[in-house]
Amino acid sequence: MGRPIIGITGELEATRWRDWIREAVVSPVSYTRAVERAGGAPVILPPVPSSSVPSLIARIDALVVASGRDVDPSLYDQAPHEETDAPDHRRDRFEILMIRAAIDADLPLLAISRGMHILNVARGGTLIQHLPDRLGSEIHKPDPVKMTIHDVQISAASKLGRVLGATAQVPAAHHQAIDRLGSGLLNVAWTPDQMVEAVELQGHKFGIGVQWHPEESDDARIFEALVAAAKPAPAPPTATDVTGRSKRPSKRHAARS
Repeated sequence: MGRPIIGITGELEATRWRDWIREAVVSPVSYTRAVERAGGAPVILPPVPSSSVPSLIARIDALVVASGRDVDPSLYDQAPHEETDAPDHRRDRFEILMIRAAIDADLPLLAISRGMHILNVARGGTLIQHLPDRLGSEIHKPDPVKMTIHDVQISAASKLGRVLGATAQVPAAHHQAIDRLGSGLLNVAWTPDQMVEAVELQGHKFGIGVQWHPEESDDARIFEALVAAAKPAPAPPTATDVTGRSKRPSKRHAARS
């Protein structure tokens, strides 16, 4: 049986190589490496028109919604904060459609950082656009470039808790966070200041969103759990197989007699 196909959302950016400048599909290689190490076959998914979404969902075995720029605040009925990124409307639309289609298909889903935010918005939730306004500090993004390691508490009853345990140290850097949870999402991990660090989709085979960046960590357990959920269940033995297996021991027993 081949490796399950894990789709990873990417974005379109102007990129230069040699004398050429072209729009290119961009995705940090840490995502593809994390999926491959976990036993999956990674495929980067560029933002494409909505008509392609059903075909993509039908041909992948799991979906990773990757990190990136801030989600368009108009999608959760807010005006943009001065610290909020200029939106990528094309990617926002594409990922919302992919998430909703994945949920309808019960396709295993892992949403990372921005991906967790867009999952929340796709379910009708809202975001805190700039955490320092709420917390009075930049504790969740102390360095403008580097990620920092911090502790999270995890619900022991959650799928994530069964994968990682009750606590974890995770790499992260973000200035936004979930405010109001979207429909069907549960808060399953949090920081001491009570910011949402992970969510799970109720009733879904594997629907997890995390605020941190597991692809930047040496801990592969989340990706391994995603790949395991993406693998089809083994087919039950046929009547012929069962009959054949039941006969062979009796022949061996007869020979020994």
